[in-house]
Amino acid sequence: MKTARFYILFFCWKAFWCDGCVLTNITIAVEREECGFCININTTWCSGYCHTRDLVYKDPIRPNVQKACTFKEFVYETVNLPGCAKQADSLYSYPVAMACHCGACDTDSTDCTVRGLGPSYCSFNEIRE
Repeated sequence: MKTARFYILFFCWKAFWCDGCVLTNITIAVEREECGFCININTTWCSGYCHTRDLVYKDPIRPNVQKACTFKEFVYETVNLPGCAKQADSLYSYPVAMACHCGACDTDSTDCTVRGLGPSYCSFNEIRE
């Protein structure tokens, strides 16, 4: 019986205080306007939920920072887009997350909107594999 209570308490604690922010494999659509098509690339990014709260009373002295699942470390990888015109720059660099954490969203490098276009959005009709 004590073991069952321990597991119940452990899972409740984990659900309330642990963050579900982890590395996730995603496919992104990469495009160059000069090339006129998109290609799909597999990469890793951060995904999950972070413990956050929205206070009723907003204290101007202590700002309430909403935490988001975002990268802790990332590197850029470069791919050569095949089939581009000779005068077009066919190199494309994209981020690859190496570690994740719950923290303030950095608007300089991340789309912090509630609902963005998504990683598979392509502004062209053609997607090449």
